[in-house]
Amino acid sequence: MQPLRLKLEDNELASLAPYALYSRHARGRLHHETEPRYRTAFQRDRDRIVHSAAFRLLEYKTQVFVNDAGDYYRTRLTHTLEVAQIGRTLARALGANEDLVEAICLAHDLGHPPFGHAGEDVLNSLMSEHGGFNHNHQSYRVVTKLEQRYPKWNGLNLTFETLEGIAKHETAYDRTAFREISQETGPALEAQIANVADELAYNAHDLDDGLQSGLIQVDQLEELDLWRRVVDRIKWRGGRLDEVSRHNIIRELVGQLVDDALFESERRISALNPPDSLAIQRHPHPLVCHSAEQAALNRELKDFLFHKMYRHFRIVRMQTRAEHFIQALYASYVGEPRQLPDNYRAKLDEEPRHRVVADYIASLTDRSALREYQQLFDPISRP
Repeated sequence: MQPLRLKLEDNELASLAPYALYSRHARGRLHHETEPRYRTAFQRDRDRIVHSAAFRLLEYKTQVFVNDAGDYYRTRLTHTLEVAQIGRTLARALGANEDLVEAICLAHDLGHPPFGHAGEDVLNSLMSEHGGFNHNHQSYRVVTKLEQRYPKWNGLNLTFETLEGIAKHETAYDRTAFREISQETGPALEAQIANVADELAYNAHDLDDGLQSGLIQVDQLEELDLWRRVVDRIKWRGGRLDEVSRHNIIRELVGQLVDDALFESERRISALNPPDSLAIQRHPHPLVCHSAEQAALNRELKDFLFHKMYRHFRIVRMQTRAEHFIQALYASYVGEPRQLPDNYRAKLDEEPRHRVVADYIASLTDRSALREYQQLFDPISRP
């Protein structure tokens, strides 16, 4: 009987656009493996990511609100799942490889440290003389080096296409550190989709969390063209914003952003008429993006969120507290690396001390970082 994988690969060839990346034509993995009978190569990548330790830890890592701020707010895990859902929608509509997009989306934040962007910023500052810290770079390290699940190699042994999608998730990211990734071409359509899905998700859902928390008030949003357009479309007349109305507005916002991204991306793809994926990767500009008008509205929303939410005193207090915790942990571990767990101490013979410490801190969740801090600095706590 023909393996199901071959039938799935045939379905891709018959249904996806010519510029998609096909799993049958995947370039392989760092370490050779026989592909499974019942899954394509990209489906295996997705499953390995979902079953990784780093993926499970995202449940207790900050998106905007620290994990102990409340049960409703997005965590790094729920954000990742929302990105994957939007990414699949975009991929299906554009004829891209949905499984590959999902794998890239699910992996894009695996390297994020605790306490959100505050944690990343302080780690990058502390590592400024030791190669810096970037969560995209760290995600790549996680899937190629830091996950320990197989006896013959480190990492998850993902396909080169998935690795390239993770490395090129942000086109401005310096990719020179990745020996396996070509620097001569830009991201494939699937990586571009993951990038747009990520930005779309955090803009809409950070706004939702801001409204739910009370950090953002409805009257503040009335200055935004994007807000006025959305509430006009659903005929919301203002007043008290109850839970159903809030969900309706955010749902409409996500729909508008997805519709615009699809319309503009289809227009650009049609104009280029790429015969294959390589034509997209060689194109100097992204094909998956918002229209100029929508991009301006998005920029206005991002600026609003930056000033009204990310710089709200409650968020700044959480960020300042997080910076203090990470600075203290980093200094303590660098000063005495024998405090590190055995599996990280063992890496000191292979990696510089500062990088091993950064790897360990990045692996912590919000609550495990707080627990580490308490054990190290609270005289009453047991180490």
